[in-house]
This record gives sequence, structure tokens and C-alpha cells, in this order.
Amino acid sequence: MSRILVDAMGGDYAPTEIIRGTVQAWEEYKRPITLIGKELTILEELRAAGADPADFTIVDASEVIENEETPTTAIRRKKDSSLVKAFEILREEHDSILISAGSTGAVLTGALLKVGRIKGVSRPGLAPLLPNPSGGSLLIDCGANVDSKPENLVDFAIMGSIYMEKVMGRENPTVGLINNGVEEKKGNALAKEAHQLLKQCPAIRFAGNVEARDVTSGAVDVLVCDGFVGNVVLKEAEGVASTLMGMIKDALYKSFLTKMAALVLKPGLTKVKALLNAEEYGGAPLLGINGGVIKAHGNSNAYAFKNAIRQAITFQENEVLRHIRTQMEAKKGNKG
Repeated sequence: MSRILVDAMGGDYAPTEIIRGTVQAWEEYKRPITLIGKELTILEELRAAGADPADFTIVDASEVIENEETPTTAIRRKKDSSLVKAFEILREEHDSILISAGSTGAVLTGALLKVGRIKGVSRPGLAPLLPNPSGGSLLIDCGANVDSKPENLVDFAIMGSIYMEKVMGRENPTVGLINNGVEEKKGNALAKEAHQLLKQCPAIRFAGNVEARDVTSGAVDVLVCDGFVGNVVLKEAEGVASTLMGMIKDALYKSFLTKMAALVLKPGLTKVKALLNAEEYGGAPLLGINGGVIKAHGNSNAYAFKNAIRQAITFQENEVLRHIRTQMEAKKGNKG
């Protein structure tokens, strides 16, 4: 049996926004959802959101893992936490999928300790979608592995390609290696060796190196890098988007004339804002784990969490796990 598992207690605005988003997802998609967390609190929040608790399965968990806790210690000691109990279900039901807005470190650690990797995967990769004019590029890895080996980057490329094809509908997606130049010989030892392995990998469509200035252009469908570089790229992209929208807003509200111009530009700017809004994308899949895991933003509101559940449903419907298992267990055989 495959289920949608929700960590009801994880996130900056949990449980209220998490449960509101879950209710919205149930109303829109009508998929069975299991909420894990403090049962009485969940029941109160469901009623406050105007939902019938009978529409959901609730698994009681008395503890909560906080952001400031050491991930490994918290996963091992807080056995009755919502996140640990969710992972225990996922371990038994590998085709279920878990969505959590809780501590990123705890989600990554719990996934590895409680569920484990798919056979043939050297390292799992956290993969958010970076917005761009082409509909987004998948960045993998953005922080699951600060130190990576060249073969890890090849696994990231294969899994990222499968995700973009099956979830985002990109036929024969292209893969680029984030580097400090487009030339084949550019980069540090990791980038140079990874480039050669990626070029020789029959399971992907490798497009070569991608410079930082082209990361958000949509030049490729999958952006591959180690977790240290990926986390810097992700935070920089989020910061630039926020700063840019703020600067535009300030410029358009400086005078009466600019305010009139803002009225004319508003429809276009609204579209741009939606394109850059992380809430639209839901969360980042943790690819390579032997069970579906979607890491929602820690500050997810109800709308963002609803979209994370939508993303999880698409993940399940397109059998992403099965495709990754097949590809990786075949030892990186030919694509398709």
C-alpha cells in the first residue's frame, strides 16, 4: 500500500499551516493522507481548518524534533517524534512518500538511518527546482553532501534526469555540470574528473559545463554539483530574486508617475513574481532514498505545503522510485 505521509509537526509554522495545506490538498486531489504528530493537536487543527478528521488517518507521536537539535542525536533519541515515526512507516512501505517541512538535517539523517539508499546509489541528493524562463532547472545536490566524489555526481545526474523526465515532463533532459568555465579542462579535481565520467555516461544527455551566470537561464534541465556548491547557488538565487523584487517595488512606488506605470506593469510583474516564488514549487525531492521524500521549505505556508503534496502525488503517479531503482540497479545502463 502506498500512502502520502505528512509530518504534521515539522516546520516554522507547524502544525497550523501544515495541516491547513494538507486539508487544501485533500480537498483538491482527494488522495488518502496520513498525518503524523500529536493526535489531540492534529484533531484541533483539522476542525479549525473546517475539515472532517474522519477523512484522514492520524498516527500519534508525542515528540517533536526541533531545528536546533543535532540531527543524528535527535533521530536516535526521539523515537516517538513525528519525523521518526513517519520514517518508520516509510521503511515498511517503500512506495509511500513523506513530506516534511522540518529540520533539513533531521530529514536527511532520518532518511539515511531509517530508510536507507536505493541499491546502486552511492549518495542521495537533495534537488530543488530553480525557477527560470524555461520552467525551471533541477539543482542536485543542494546540501545533502558537502563533500562529494565524482561518481556521486554521476548518480545525481542520472536521478535528476529521471525526475525531470517523469515529474516535469522534460523529454530527454539535458545535464550540465556547474563549473567556473565552460571549457572541458576547467575546474578543480572533482569537476574535471566528474566531467569525464558524465561525458562517458550512457544514461544521461550531458551538455557540458555550465557557468554560474547561466545557472538560472534554463540552459540545461539538470544542474549537477556537490552539496557545498549547490547550497551556495541555491541561497544566492533566492537572495537575488528577493532583492530584485524589492528593488523593483521601491522603484515603482517612488512617485505618482511611477505608481501609474506600476498599474500598467502589474500583470506582467505578477507573472514574474509567481515564477520566482518558491511556494509554487512545493519542495525538494531527496533522490536516491528507498522511499519517496519531499523536503518542503521550513517556512512553508499552507499554499506552499499543498503544492508540496501535489508534487508528491506526481512523484508517485509517475513511479519515479521504480525508474530510479531500475536504472541504478542496472548499474547505469543505457538511458530508456
